[in-house]
Amino acid sequence: MGLEVAKAEQQREMTRLERMLCACRGQPTDRPPVWLMRQAGRYLPEYREIRARTSFLEMCRDPEIATEVSLQPYRRFGMDAVIVFSDILVPLTGLDLELTFQPGPRIENPIRSESDLDRLEGSVAEAMRPTCDALRALKTKLGNETPVIGFAGAPWTLAAYASEKKLSRDLAQLSTLSYRDPTLLDRMLERMAEITTEALRLQSEAGADVLQIFDTWAGMLSSERFQRFAGPALRRVLNALPTPRPPVIIFARGAGHLVDDLADLEPDVVSLDWRVDLEQVAGRIGQRVSLQGNLDPAALMAPAPEIARQVAQLIRAGRKARGHILNLGHGVLPTIPVEGVAAFVAAARDGAQTTP
Repeated sequence: MGLEVAKAEQQREMTRLERMLCACRGQPTDRPPVWLMRQAGRYLPEYREIRARTSFLEMCRDPEIATEVSLQPYRRFGMDAVIVFSDILVPLTGLDLELTFQPGPRIENPIRSESDLDRLEGSVAEAMRPTCDALRALKTKLGNETPVIGFAGAPWTLAAYASEKKLSRDLAQLSTLSYRDPTLLDRMLERMAEITTEALRLQSEAGADVLQIFDTWAGMLSSERFQRFAGPALRRVLNALPTPRPPVIIFARGAGHLVDDLADLEPDVVSLDWRVDLEQVAGRIGQRVSLQGNLDPAALMAPAPEIARQVAQLIRAGRKARGHILNLGHGVLPTIPVEGVAAFVAAARDGAQTTP
């Protein structure tokens, strides 16, 4: 009788929440879960309709709008997770930083000195309140069937944005600071780690089932410099989160050379960008962490059969991982056709049953 029950349990279709949590933790799933970074955004006509009459920050600060925008792609495509609509810089709006989006982020009074750093004192709870309210609304609407993902920027990436009026591609201010005044940078990263931790903790308390940390600019660092600056700050965040905590995913763009360093931090999942060979990483990382990714976002421009073929390759490669979450190797591009996203999600949902 026990064997029959076990077989029936294996054949039962999992809920989206079960599927996502099991993949994060390296437990068996009926198929890899699928969601997309930036799955709510400019490629959707219903998003553009709201954006045409509302500024980006207003969208983030209005829980009703943030909830609606978060749900738009889920209604269309039925992904396995909904990520709350917000921005990694939202926590900084609760501090003494003059942040605008024109359309990209711009900070009129960046952090350049010890006295500037003193302006970052205080809690980010009020700035995070709309995001947390949106999270609670999403949990109410979705119940216990579909996971909601909360997120925050990593300390290194937050420091990069906070140190320049408009972020340069070579992180001119942060890179200079790391060589000229590493002690000041250590203090800045320590404060940013506190901000990241508080933002994630608040979202966890609001009901987030999974948390993702975006270290968008960590790929600019060598392994040695990552271990000196960005890595310890990330470890501080992971160690400071309450236990038990939701599974944590870490994503770093352009960081194929840092995959082992990221896994050494012991998150639940490392998300890979599209320039990394998923199968090779899965073989090397083994059972240390689960993996997420990593289709080239531009591949969603391809015809549906080609998208399905590439998704099937990812499914095969991901079988070597402890656990695998299907995703892109970065966010959805604004120019991606809706049909491309639909083909990706459909292939992910159906391909696991047909991929040998």
